[in-house]
Amino acid sequence: MPLGAKSKSVNIWNFVVERCEKKLVNWRSQYLSLGGRVTLINSVLDAMPIYMMSLFPIHGKIIKKLDAIRRNFLWQGNGEGEKKHHLVKWEVVITSKKEGGLGIKNLKAQNKSLLLKWLWSLAADKQGLWKKIIIARYGREGPWTTQAVKTPYERGLWRTIRNQWPKMWGNSMIKVGNSRKTMFWNDIWVGQTPLRQQFPDIYNLNQQKIATISEVKNAQGWNLSFRRLLNDWEVERISSTVP
Repeated sequence: MPLGAKSKSVNIWNFVVERCEKKLVNWRSQYLSLGGRVTLINSVLDAMPIYMMSLFPIHGKIIKKLDAIRRNFLWQGNGEGEKKHHLVKWEVVITSKKEGGLGIKNLKAQNKSLLLKWLWSLAADKQGLWKKIIIARYGREGPWTTQAVKTPYERGLWRTIRNQWPKMWGNSMIKVGNSRKTMFWNDIWVGQTPLRQQFPDIYNLNQQKIATISEVKNAQGWNLSFRRLLNDWEVERISSTVP
C-alpha cells in the first residue's frame, strides 16, 4: 500500500488484484476439476484480500475485478478452448453451501463484517491500547462505542467504521451481567428494541434518560424518576415488560 494513500482510493487495492492474477498464471497450466478450482478459490483467492478488507472499505470497482477473476477461473479453468457458459448465476455461487451456493465469499458482505469486528472489539475489549487511543481521539458515547464522527474534515477510516454502529447495534442484544454498562432506556436488553422505543411516552417523562440499569435499580426494586406521577395503566404497561 503506497504511503499517504487515501483509504477510499481505488489504487490501494491494485496490488491485491495483481497478486490474484499472478496466482492464476500457474494454475492455468494445470488441468483442474471444477471441485479443485472451487477449493483453490475458497482457500487462496478468497484469502488474499482479507487483510485489506479488515482495514479499509473495498471499492465497488475492485469487487467487480476480483469477482471477474474468480468467476472466469471457476468456469474456464485453464482458459484454453472455447469460452464456456457460466452454469449458475454468480449471485448464487457466492452464497453459503447451506443456501445452495459454493461457499465462495461475497466480498462486499465479508468486508462489512470484517470492519464491524472493530466495533465489536471496541465494545468487548477492556484494556486495549488501541481502544484507549480511539476513545481519547473521538470521545466516548455510552459504555460501548465512541461518539459519531460528524466534523466535515474528519474523513478517516474510523469515520467509515463508526458509521456502521447503528446497523451493528440494531442487530445485537445484551445479556445483562452486573448491569453497570447496560443503559436502561437505550440498550436492547428486553424485547427486540430499546425501551425508549417501546414506551416513547413514558421515556419522555423520565428524568434519567442516560442511566444504566444499576443506577435505577436497588434492593427494593426499580427507582425511576419522572416529571409527574405515572398513572396506574402506565405503570402496568412498563411493568409487564421490565422484569
